Amino acid sequence: MTLIAAGTVVAADGVHRPGWIETSADRIVGCGAGAPPWPADIEYPDAIVVPGFVDIHVHGGGGASYTDGMADEIIRAATFHRSHGTTTTLASLVTASPADLLREVAALTEATDAGVVAGIHLEGPWLSSARCGAHDATQLRDPDPTEINAVLAAADGAIRMVTIAPELPGGDDAIRLLVDAGVVVAVGHTDASYQQAHRAVELGATVGTHLFNAMRPLHHRDPGPAMALLEDPRVTVELIADGVHVHRALLRHVIEFAGAERVALITDAMAAAGLADGSFRLGTLDVDVADHVARVRGMSTIAGSTATMDRIFRAAVDVSTSDAALAAAAQMTATTPARTLGLTDVGSVSPGLRADLVVLDADLGVQAVMASGRWADPISLDSSAL
Repeated sequence: MTLIAAGTVVAADGVHRPGWIETSADRIVGCGAGAPPWPADIEYPDAIVVPGFVDIHVHGGGGASYTDGMADEIIRAATFHRSHGTTTTLASLVTASPADLLREVAALTEATDAGVVAGIHLEGPWLSSARCGAHDATQLRDPDPTEINAVLAAADGAIRMVTIAPELPGGDDAIRLLVDAGVVVAVGHTDASYQQAHRAVELGATVGTHLFNAMRPLHHRDPGPAMALLEDPRVTVELIADGVHVHRALLRHVIEFAGAERVALITDAMAAAGLADGSFRLGTLDVDVADHVARVRGMSTIAGSTATMDRIFRAAVDVSTSDAALAAAAQMTATTPARTLGLTDVGSVSPGLRADLVVLDADLGVQAVMASGRWADPISLDSSAL
């Protein structure tokens, strides 16, 4: 057992100043406000302890990518983000050929079984060519039940979320098929009308993939998919709070309108996260990073982000105007994303849940990370876990 005392603990039942957390093996067994019930094993008098971050949309980081299909790359990316507080990762794939998609899914399925990542998010290939963003337009295709079933079979339950443009031919049937398979359906990279997006939600879609980005924009006579997703209480909306993808004023407005319980903050990070500017790849596309902004080579199209979840958390605290800023930030970076995926043992500091904790200093920088009851090790390229 380990007893941790901290100046601030952001727990499921409130923000405790001071507070304490007790862990045993990989679980939280107790937490509360005030002084700990007995002398603490570890003390962080000036720190803030929050739940481990849950990133449901991330393509890579630290120079490694989930799309490469290599065990050491997958571990390196996941471990890099863990060092920035992400203790639960949904590895996102981009559009690829049928053969490459199956190969990448197979590699990430092994990583899921080994506990390196929490599952797979397919962001493509069933996306709109008009809103493809940083996806290989030559590999986009309409959803086909045969391919969907083949991918689901290869993943053996590892696929937790699929982003789809619902207006594509076969979109309705694809949504039904995925929902019946227990997969979370997200609407994104879409040129859908307001009505088409609303129908997707009626069919079972429950997530808006990086709201506003790579979707038909709002118009006063054509509100488009963003409005349909934002106004429906059944939908969780992703936002990339990196200061590049969404204006701060819009970020603040969405959070105030939808509430922290419906906003999942994501990184959408690619391999360049954590590295200096330079040239990289996202799937089959060449990407150049300048001033920490990733763009498809030769284009103005943004290609994911270079953010980490600790940076996203700081942005969330900064945009909040309420006294519950820390609680709202923890909700959007951990609790809401976990609930969205149906992950019941992570996402908050509460007895019975997994002991995933992030210790932040006074400037909200990461001081320490606990994952499954163990303090995170330095980044390792060891692929023996797979």
